[in-house]
Amino acid sequence: MLISKNIKKFISSIEADCRVTLLPPEDGLAAIGQPIIPFALVRGTKGYLERITHQINGTYSIGCYDSCAVMIRRLIETLIIEAFENKKMAESIKNQSGDFYYLSELIEKTLAQRSWGLSRNARQALPKLKDIGDKSAHSRRFNAVRNDIDKIHLEIRLLVQELVSLAGLK
Repeated sequence: MLISKNIKKFISSIEADCRVTLLPPEDGLAAIGQPIIPFALVRGTKGYLERITHQINGTYSIGCYDSCAVMIRRLIETLIIEAFENKKMAESIKNQSGDFYYLSELIEKTLAQRSWGLSRNARQALPKLKDIGDKSAHSRRFNAVRNDIDKIHLEIRLLVQELVSLAGLK
């Protein structure tokens, strides 16, 4: 009886240690591979942009396509804000309370900036990337599949590269 109690304690102790030591680091892991966004596009920009990019690539690699789509949406939204801040125009994308507009309004404001020279392909990509991100985040019955992300793969890369440039991050 005493031996079985000691064994149970030992097993419990090992399980507790494993829960702590086998977890990924607090700030996440770098993605293995770069299937969606080449890491070179964001390397050396801002830590949070690098972590979002790792999450995009990582979630795609393990088949979490809704998560991937939501993180793509988040990256695009963040880069738009970064671009407006870089151009000293952040106040033009905030409401009366000082909060940034929702993505639909941010896209409208971005598309209105003709002087930025956003390419035609990037301009066409914005609504598509928002759409898949919105469906993945808000539609109860929609689940993204790999092909949903694959169809917009090149547009993601193009838009990220252009927005990183407009944001003055590279």
